[in-house]
Amino acid sequence: MKFKLLLIAAALLAACSTSKQLPDDELLDIVEKATIGYFTDFADPSTGMARERSNNDNPIVTTGGTGFGIMAIIAGAERGYYSREEGVARIEKIVSSLERLERFHGAWAHWYNAETGEPFHFSEFDDGGDLVETAFLVQGLLAARAWLEEDNFPLAERCHELWLGVEWNWYTQGQPDALYWHWSKNYGFKMNHRITGYDETLITYILAASSPSFPISPELYEASYKNSSYYYNGKEYYGITLPLGMELGGPLFFCHYSYLGLDPRGLKDAKTNYFERNKAHTLIHRAYAIDNPKGHKGYGEDFWGFTSSDDPYVGYCSHHPGTPDENGTVSPTAAISSIVYTPEESMKVIRHLYYDIPESFGPYGFYDAINLEAEPSVVEHYLAIDQGPEAVMIENYRSGLLWKLFMQAPEIQEGLEKLGFSYE
Repeated sequence: MKFKLLLIAAALLAACSTSKQLPDDELLDIVEKATIGYFTDFADPSTGMARERSNNDNPIVTTGGTGFGIMAIIAGAERGYYSREEGVARIEKIVSSLERLERFHGAWAHWYNAETGEPFHFSEFDDGGDLVETAFLVQGLLAARAWLEEDNFPLAERCHELWLGVEWNWYTQGQPDALYWHWSKNYGFKMNHRITGYDETLITYILAASSPSFPISPELYEASYKNSSYYYNGKEYYGITLPLGMELGGPLFFCHYSYLGLDPRGLKDAKTNYFERNKAHTLIHRAYAIDNPKGHKGYGEDFWGFTSSDDPYVGYCSHHPGTPDENGTVSPTAAISSIVYTPEESMKVIRHLYYDIPESFGPYGFYDAINLEAEPSVVEHYLAIDQGPEAVMIENYRSGLLWKLFMQAPEIQEGLEKLGFSYE
Protein backbone atom coordinates (compact mmCIF):
# COMPACT_ATOMS: atom_id res chain seq x y z
CA MET A 1 0.00 0.00 0.00
CA LYS A 2 2.79 2.43 0.90
CA PHE A 3 4.55 1.79 -2.43
CA LYS A 4 1.31 2.44 -4.36
CA LEU A 5 0.81 5.74 -2.55
CA LEU A 6 4.37 6.71 -3.42
CA LEU A 7 3.65 5.92 -7.07
CA ILE A 8 0.61 8.18 -7.07
CA ALA A 9 2.47 11.02 -5.35
CA ALA A 10 5.40 10.77 -7.73
CA ALA A 11 3.12 10.77 -10.76
CA LEU A 12 1.33 13.89 -9.51
CA LEU A 13 4.65 15.63 -8.84
CA ALA A 14 5.96 14.80 -12.31
CA ALA A 15 2.72 15.90 -13.96
CA CYS A 16 2.73 19.24 -12.13
CA SER A 17 6.38 19.85 -12.98
CA THR A 18 5.79 19.62 -16.74
CA SER A 19 4.35 23.14 -16.84
CA LYS A 20 7.72 24.68 -16.01
CA GLN A 21 11.13 23.44 -17.09
CA LEU A 22 13.73 23.56 -14.35
CA PRO A 23 17.42 24.43 -14.71
CA ASP A 24 19.44 21.31 -15.41
CA ASP A 25 21.07 21.23 -11.98
CA GLU A 26 17.70 21.39 -10.21
CA LEU A 27 16.34 18.62 -12.39
CA LEU A 28 19.41 16.49 -11.74
CA ASP A 29 18.94 17.07 -8.03
CA ILE A 30 15.37 15.74 -8.22
CA VAL A 31 16.48 12.68 -10.18
CA GLU A 32 19.51 11.94 -8.01
CA LYS A 33 17.63 12.31 -4.73
CA ALA A 34 14.76 10.09 -5.84
CA THR A 35 17.10 7.44 -7.24
CA ILE A 36 19.20 7.29 -4.08
CA GLY A 37 15.96 6.55 -2.26
CA TYR A 38 16.03 3.06 -3.73
CA PHE A 39 19.06 2.36 -1.52
CA THR A 40 17.79 4.14 1.58
CA ASP A 41 14.00 4.15 1.83
CA PHE A 42 13.66 0.90 -0.14
CA ALA A 43 16.69 -0.92 1.30
CA ASP A 44 16.10 -4.29 2.91
CA PRO A 45 15.20 -3.44 6.52
CA SER A 46 17.01 -6.37 8.12
CA THR A 47 20.37 -6.16 6.31
CA GLY A 48 20.46 -2.63 4.89
CA MET A 49 21.48 -4.17 1.56
CA ALA A 50 19.92 -3.36 -1.80
CA ARG A 51 16.89 -5.36 -2.81
CA GLU A 52 17.38 -6.99 -6.19
CA ARG A 53 14.20 -5.50 -7.63
CA SER A 54 11.01 -3.79 -6.57
CA ASN A 55 8.41 -5.94 -8.33
CA ASN A 56 8.36 -9.12 -6.31
CA ASP A 57 8.00 -10.18 -2.71
CA ASN A 58 11.11 -12.38 -2.54
CA PRO A 59 13.51 -11.28 0.23
CA ILE A 60 16.44 -11.28 -2.20
CA VAL A 61 19.30 -8.81 -1.80
CA THR A 62 22.02 -8.28 -4.38
CA THR A 63 25.75 -8.06 -3.79
CA GLY A 64 26.75 -5.91 -6.77
CA GLY A 65 23.73 -3.65 -6.37
CA THR A 66 24.69 -3.16 -2.74
CA GLY A 67 28.15 -1.98 -3.80
CA PHE A 68 26.50 0.56 -6.08
CA GLY A 69 24.14 1.46 -3.23
CA ILE A 70 26.98 2.16 -0.79
CA MET A 71 28.31 4.77 -3.19
CA ALA A 72 24.81 6.19 -3.67
CA ILE A 73 24.38 6.46 0.12
CA ILE A 74 27.63 8.44 0.35
CA ALA A 75 26.45 10.77 -2.41
CA GLY A 76 23.15 11.36 -0.62
CA ALA A 77 24.88 12.27 2.62
CA GLU A 78 27.25 14.65 0.87
CA ARG A 79 24.31 16.27 -0.95
CA GLY A 80 22.55 16.81 2.38
CA TYR A 81 19.56 14.59 1.55
CA TYR A 82 20.12 13.19 5.04
CA SER A 83 22.81 13.59 7.68
CA ARG A 84 26.32 12.19 7.46
CA GLU A 85 25.54 10.26 10.63
CA GLU A 86 22.59 8.57 8.93
CA GLY A 87 24.76 7.69 5.95
CA VAL A 88 27.40 6.15 8.21
CA ALA A 89 24.74 4.19 10.10
CA ARG A 90 23.37 2.78 6.85
CA ILE A 91 26.81 1.66 5.71
CA GLU A 92 27.53 0.18 9.14
CA LYS A 93 24.35 -1.93 8.86
CA ILE A 94 25.44 -3.19 5.45
CA VAL A 95 28.97 -3.97 6.62
CA SER A 96 27.65 -5.87 9.64
CA SER A 97 25.53 -7.97 7.29
CA LEU A 98 28.44 -8.62 4.94
CA GLU A 99 30.55 -9.77 7.87
CA ARG A 100 27.87 -12.33 8.79
CA LEU A 101 27.05 -13.69 5.35
CA GLU A 102 28.72 -16.85 4.10
CA ARG A 103 31.64 -16.22 1.77
CA PHE A 104 33.35 -18.51 -0.68
CA HIS A 105 37.10 -18.10 -0.49
CA GLY A 106 36.37 -14.49 0.38
CA ALA A 107 33.87 -13.83 -2.40
CA TRP A 108 30.20 -13.22 -1.79
CA ALA A 109 27.36 -14.88 -3.68
CA HIS A 110 25.46 -12.94 -6.33
CA TRP A 111 22.24 -13.00 -4.26
CA TYR A 112 21.29 -13.76 -0.66
CA ASN A 113 18.00 -14.46 1.05
CA ALA A 114 17.81 -11.55 3.50
CA GLU A 115 15.56 -13.49 5.88
CA THR A 116 17.75 -16.58 6.22
CA GLY A 117 21.16 -15.20 5.26
CA GLU A 118 21.63 -18.12 2.86
CA PRO A 119 22.98 -17.70 -0.67
CA PHE A 120 20.16 -17.70 -3.20
CA HIS A 121 20.76 -19.52 -6.50
CA PHE A 122 21.34 -17.12 -9.36
CA SER A 123 21.28 -20.09 -11.73
CA GLU A 124 21.37 -23.87 -11.36
CA PHE A 125 25.05 -24.17 -10.46
CA ASP A 126 25.58 -20.61 -9.20
CA ASP A 127 25.06 -20.98 -5.46
CA GLY A 128 28.48 -19.82 -4.30
CA GLY A 129 31.06 -17.13 -4.89
CA ASP A 130 30.55 -14.63 -7.70
CA LEU A 131 33.83 -12.79 -8.24
CA VAL A 132 32.42 -10.10 -10.53
CA GLU A 133 29.56 -9.17 -8.22
CA THR A 134 32.11 -9.19 -5.39
CA ALA A 135 34.22 -6.70 -7.36
CA PHE A 136 31.26 -4.35 -7.72
CA LEU A 137 30.70 -4.61 -3.97
CA VAL A 138 34.37 -4.04 -3.10
CA GLN A 139 34.45 -0.96 -5.36
CA GLY A 140 31.80 0.50 -3.05
CA LEU A 141 33.58 -0.65 0.11
CA LEU A 142 36.81 1.06 -0.92
CA ALA A 143 34.97 4.30 -1.67
CA ALA A 144 33.33 3.99 1.75
CA ARG A 145 36.69 3.32 3.41
CA ALA A 146 38.05 6.62 2.08
CA TRP A 147 34.89 8.51 3.05
CA LEU A 148 34.90 7.10 6.58
CA GLU A 149 38.61 7.76 7.07
CA GLU A 150 37.92 11.48 6.70
CA ASP A 151 36.50 11.42 10.24
CA ASN A 152 38.55 8.47 11.51
CA PHE A 153 35.50 6.23 11.83
CA PRO A 154 36.52 2.70 12.98
CA LEU A 155 34.08 1.39 10.38
CA ALA A 156 36.71 2.23 7.76
CA GLU A 157 38.93 -0.55 9.11
CA ARG A 158 36.06 -3.03 8.86
CA CYS A 159 35.59 -2.13 5.19
CA HIS A 160 39.32 -2.67 4.75
CA GLU A 161 39.20 -6.11 6.37
CA LEU A 162 36.39 -7.21 4.08
CA TRP A 163 38.47 -6.16 1.07
CA LEU A 164 41.52 -8.04 2.34
CA GLY A 165 39.50 -11.24 2.71
CA VAL A 166 38.70 -11.72 -0.97
CA GLU A 167 40.86 -14.55 -2.35
CA TRP A 168 41.08 -13.31 -5.93
CA ASN A 169 43.83 -15.75 -6.88
CA TRP A 170 41.75 -18.75 -5.75
CA TYR A 171 39.51 -18.06 -8.74
CA THR A 172 42.35 -18.85 -11.17
CA GLN A 173 42.03 -22.60 -10.45
CA GLY A 174 45.80 -22.44 -10.10
CA GLN A 175 46.18 -21.59 -13.79
CA PRO A 176 48.52 -18.84 -15.03
CA ASP A 177 46.20 -17.65 -17.80
CA ALA A 178 42.61 -17.57 -16.54
CA LEU A 179 40.38 -15.95 -13.94
CA TYR A 180 37.00 -17.55 -13.32
CA TRP A 181 33.68 -15.97 -12.39
CA HIS A 182 32.16 -18.62 -10.06
CA TRP A 183 33.05 -21.17 -7.42
CA SER A 184 30.64 -23.23 -5.33
CA LYS A 185 31.04 -25.61 -2.41
CA ASN A 186 28.55 -27.90 -4.12
CA TYR A 187 29.70 -27.62 -7.74
CA GLY A 188 33.25 -26.30 -7.56
CA PHE A 189 34.24 -24.60 -10.83
CA LYS A 190 31.58 -26.51 -12.80
CA MET A 191 30.35 -23.36 -14.53
CA ASN A 192 33.88 -22.87 -15.92
CA HIS A 193 33.11 -19.28 -16.90
CA ARG A 194 36.32 -17.41 -17.70
CA ILE A 195 36.21 -13.65 -17.18
CA THR A 196 37.14 -12.15 -20.53
CA GLY A 197 36.49 -8.77 -22.09
CA TYR A 198 35.90 -6.10 -23.15
CA ASP A 199 32.80 -5.84 -20.96
CA GLU A 200 31.71 -4.82 -17.45
CA THR A 201 34.36 -6.93 -15.71
CA LEU A 202 37.45 -4.73 -16.04
CA ILE A 203 37.13 -3.66 -12.40
CA THR A 204 37.46 -7.32 -11.35
CA TYR A 205 40.96 -7.54 -12.82
CA ILE A 206 41.99 -4.17 -11.43
CA LEU A 207 40.92 -5.14 -7.92
CA ALA A 208 42.46 -8.60 -8.23
CA ALA A 209 45.78 -7.09 -9.30
CA SER A 210 45.54 -4.46 -6.54
CA SER A 211 44.84 -6.88 -3.70
CA PRO A 212 47.45 -6.66 -0.90
CA SER A 213 46.58 -10.20 0.22
CA PHE A 214 45.61 -12.40 -2.76
CA PRO A 215 46.79 -10.71 -5.96
CA ILE A 216 46.90 -11.95 -9.53
CA SER A 217 49.74 -11.29 -11.96
CA PRO A 218 49.72 -8.85 -14.89
CA GLU A 219 50.52 -11.80 -17.16
CA LEU A 220 47.23 -13.42 -16.18
CA TYR A 221 45.35 -10.22 -17.05
CA GLU A 222 46.94 -10.15 -20.48
CA ALA A 223 46.33 -13.84 -21.12
CA SER A 224 42.77 -14.02 -19.82
CA TYR A 225 40.91 -10.72 -20.05
CA LYS A 226 42.38 -9.61 -23.37
CA ASN A 227 42.22 -13.11 -24.87
CA SER A 228 38.73 -12.61 -26.22
CA SER A 229 37.08 -12.34 -29.62
CA TYR A 230 35.39 -9.12 -28.48
CA TYR A 231 38.29 -7.32 -26.82
CA TYR A 232 39.97 -5.43 -29.67
CA ASN A 233 37.70 -3.80 -32.23
CA GLY A 234 38.92 -0.72 -34.14
CA LYS A 235 35.94 -0.51 -36.51
CA GLU A 236 33.86 2.56 -37.28
CA TYR A 237 30.13 2.73 -36.62
CA TYR A 238 28.30 5.81 -37.82
CA GLY A 239 31.69 7.42 -38.37
CA ILE A 240 32.74 6.77 -34.74
CA THR A 241 35.74 4.54 -34.05
CA LEU A 242 35.36 1.96 -31.28
CA PRO A 243 38.80 0.72 -30.15
CA LEU A 244 37.59 -2.01 -27.79
CA GLY A 245 34.46 -4.12 -27.51
CA MET A 246 31.97 -6.18 -29.46
CA GLU A 247 29.99 -5.08 -32.52
CA LEU A 248 28.35 -1.70 -31.87
CA GLY A 249 29.79 -1.83 -28.36
CA GLY A 250 27.34 -4.10 -26.57
CA PRO A 251 25.02 -2.99 -23.74
CA LEU A 252 25.90 0.38 -22.22
CA PHE A 253 26.39 -0.97 -18.72
CA PHE A 254 29.86 -1.93 -20.00
CA CYS A 255 30.60 1.82 -19.71
CA HIS A 256 29.19 2.12 -16.20
CA TYR A 257 29.74 -0.72 -13.73
CA SER A 258 33.55 -0.68 -13.69
CA TYR A 259 33.70 3.12 -13.72
CA LEU A 260 31.49 4.08 -10.79
CA GLY A 261 34.62 4.35 -8.65
CA LEU A 262 37.38 3.87 -11.21
CA ASP A 263 37.89 7.28 -12.78
CA PRO A 264 37.96 6.93 -16.59
CA ARG A 265 39.03 10.53 -17.21
CA GLY A 266 42.45 10.28 -18.81
CA LEU A 267 42.76 6.57 -18.00
CA LYS A 268 44.72 4.87 -20.74
CA ASP A 269 46.84 1.89 -21.67
CA ALA A 270 48.77 1.01 -24.80
CA LYS A 271 45.56 0.51 -26.79
CA THR A 272 43.02 3.12 -25.74
CA ASN A 273 41.90 6.08 -23.68
CA TYR A 274 39.04 4.62 -21.64
CA PHE A 275 37.01 7.80 -21.30
CA GLU A 276 37.10 8.30 -25.06
CA ARG A 277 36.31 4.64 -25.63
CA ASN A 278 33.23 4.85 -23.42
CA LYS A 279 32.15 8.13 -24.96
CA ALA A 280 32.39 6.56 -28.41
CA HIS A 281 30.32 3.56 -27.27
CA THR A 282 27.64 5.89 -25.92
CA LEU A 283 27.55 8.05 -29.04
CA ILE A 284 27.24 4.95 -31.23
CA HIS A 285 24.09 4.00 -29.32
CA ARG A 286 22.72 7.49 -29.80
CA ALA A 287 23.55 7.43 -33.53
CA TYR A 288 21.88 4.02 -33.84
CA ALA A 289 18.69 5.41 -32.29
CA ILE A 290 18.69 8.37 -34.69
CA ASP A 291 19.24 6.01 -37.63
CA ASN A 292 16.57 3.67 -36.21
CA PRO A 293 17.09 0.83 -38.72
CA LYS A 294 14.16 -1.21 -37.38
CA GLY A 295 11.76 1.75 -37.36
CA HIS A 296 10.87 1.63 -33.67
CA LYS A 297 8.54 4.27 -32.28
CA GLY A 298 10.10 7.29 -30.56
CA TYR A 299 13.79 6.64 -31.17
CA GLY A 300 15.84 9.78 -31.70
CA GLU A 301 18.27 12.22 -30.14
CA ASP A 302 16.12 12.52 -27.00
CA PHE A 303 15.10 8.84 -26.72
CA TRP A 304 18.03 6.43 -26.86
CA GLY A 305 20.14 4.14 -24.73
CA PHE A 306 20.24 0.35 -24.82
CA THR A 307 21.37 -1.90 -22.02
CA SER A 308 20.28 -4.89 -19.98
CA SER A 309 17.00 -4.23 -18.21
CA ASP A 310 13.46 -5.54 -18.04
CA ASP A 311 11.02 -4.83 -20.85
CA PRO A 312 7.30 -5.28 -21.52
CA TYR A 313 7.72 -8.40 -23.65
CA VAL A 314 10.35 -10.90 -22.54
CA GLY A 315 11.54 -9.74 -19.15
CA TYR A 316 15.21 -9.14 -18.50
CA CYS A 317 17.41 -9.00 -21.63
CA SER A 318 20.24 -6.99 -23.15
CA HIS A 319 18.47 -4.82 -25.79
CA HIS A 320 21.73 -3.76 -27.40
CA PRO A 321 21.98 -2.77 -31.08
CA GLY A 322 22.72 -5.44 -33.64
CA THR A 323 20.83 -8.18 -31.79
CA PRO A 324 17.22 -9.47 -31.80
CA ASP A 325 16.95 -8.19 -28.21
CA GLU A 326 16.80 -4.63 -29.56
CA ASN A 327 13.02 -4.59 -29.60
CA GLY A 328 12.01 -0.94 -29.18
CA THR A 329 12.89 -0.81 -25.48
CA VAL A 330 14.88 2.13 -24.13
CA SER A 331 16.34 1.75 -20.64
CA PRO A 332 16.70 5.13 -18.88
CA THR A 333 19.76 3.94 -16.98
CA ALA A 334 21.69 3.67 -20.26
CA ALA A 335 21.71 7.35 -21.26
CA ILE A 336 21.46 8.73 -17.71
CA SER A 337 24.45 6.75 -16.41
CA SER A 338 26.43 7.92 -19.45
CA ILE A 339 26.01 11.56 -18.46
CA VAL A 340 29.69 11.70 -17.51
CA TYR A 341 30.60 10.96 -21.14
CA THR A 342 27.80 12.77 -22.99
CA PRO A 343 26.34 15.47 -20.72
CA GLU A 344 24.37 17.42 -23.30
CA GLU A 345 23.09 14.34 -25.10
CA SER A 346 22.11 12.60 -21.85
CA MET A 347 20.35 15.71 -20.52
CA LYS A 348 18.15 15.73 -23.63
CA VAL A 349 16.98 12.24 -22.71
CA ILE A 350 16.41 13.19 -19.06
CA ARG A 351 14.37 16.25 -20.01
CA HIS A 352 12.34 14.33 -22.59
CA LEU A 353 11.51 11.55 -20.15
CA TYR A 354 10.70 13.86 -17.25
CA TYR A 355 8.62 16.41 -19.12
CA ASP A 356 7.18 14.51 -22.09
CA ILE A 357 6.74 11.04 -20.56
CA PRO A 358 6.03 11.97 -16.92
CA GLU A 359 4.67 8.50 -16.18
CA SER A 360 8.25 7.23 -16.61
CA PHE A 361 9.25 8.84 -13.30
CA GLY A 362 8.27 7.21 -10.01
CA PRO A 363 9.19 7.30 -6.32
CA TYR A 364 12.76 6.07 -6.88
CA GLY A 365 13.54 7.89 -10.10
CA PHE A 366 12.97 6.77 -13.65
CA TYR A 367 11.45 3.34 -14.05
CA ASP A 368 13.44 0.48 -15.49
CA ALA A 369 12.36 0.56 -19.14
CA ILE A 370 10.12 2.22 -21.71
CA ASN A 371 8.79 0.82 -24.98
CA LEU A 372 6.44 3.20 -26.76
CA GLU A 373 5.06 0.38 -28.92
CA ALA A 374 3.86 -1.59 -25.89
CA GLU A 375 0.78 -1.18 -23.73
CA PRO A 376 1.50 -0.11 -21.08
CA SER A 377 4.66 1.53 -22.38
CA VAL A 378 6.44 1.96 -19.03
CA VAL A 379 7.76 -0.98 -17.02
CA GLU A 380 6.84 0.40 -13.62
CA HIS A 381 9.43 -1.14 -11.37
CA TYR A 382 13.13 -0.88 -10.49
CA LEU A 383 16.31 -2.96 -10.46
CA ALA A 384 19.18 -2.16 -8.11
CA ILE A 385 21.82 -2.62 -10.79
CA ASP A 386 20.08 -0.05 -12.99
CA GLN A 387 19.27 2.56 -10.34
CA GLY A 388 22.74 2.45 -8.76
CA PRO A 389 24.73 3.59 -11.79
CA GLU A 390 22.27 6.45 -12.40
CA ALA A 391 22.69 7.87 -8.91
CA VAL A 392 26.47 7.41 -8.81
CA MET A 393 27.21 8.71 -12.29
CA ILE A 394 24.99 11.77 -11.81
CA GLU A 395 27.04 12.55 -8.71
CA ASN A 396 30.30 11.91 -10.52
CA TYR A 397 29.17 14.27 -13.26
CA ARG A 398 28.24 16.94 -10.72
CA SER A 399 31.22 16.65 -8.37
CA GLY A 400 33.46 13.65 -9.17
CA LEU A 401 32.87 12.53 -5.57
CA LEU A 402 32.92 8.74 -5.94
CA TRP A 403 35.81 8.83 -8.38
CA LYS A 404 37.79 10.94 -5.91
CA LEU A 405 37.11 8.61 -2.99
CA PHE A 406 37.84 5.34 -4.78
CA MET A 407 40.98 6.64 -6.44
CA GLN A 408 42.42 7.63 -3.06
CA ALA A 409 43.18 3.95 -2.42
CA PRO A 410 46.96 3.47 -2.76
CA GLU A 411 46.39 -0.19 -3.65
CA ILE A 412 44.40 0.85 -6.71
CA GLN A 413 47.14 3.17 -7.91
CA GLU A 414 49.66 0.34 -7.57
CA GLY A 415 47.35 -2.16 -9.28
CA LEU A 416 46.72 0.11 -12.24
CA GLU A 417 50.43 0.65 -12.74
CA LYS A 418 51.02 -3.07 -12.45
CA LEU A 419 48.56 -3.75 -15.28
CA GLY A 420 49.98 -1.08 -17.56
CA PHE A 421 47.45 1.71 -16.99
CA SER A 422 48.33 5.36 -16.56
CA TYR A 423 46.64 8.76 -16.50
CA GLU A 424 47.35 11.50 -19.03
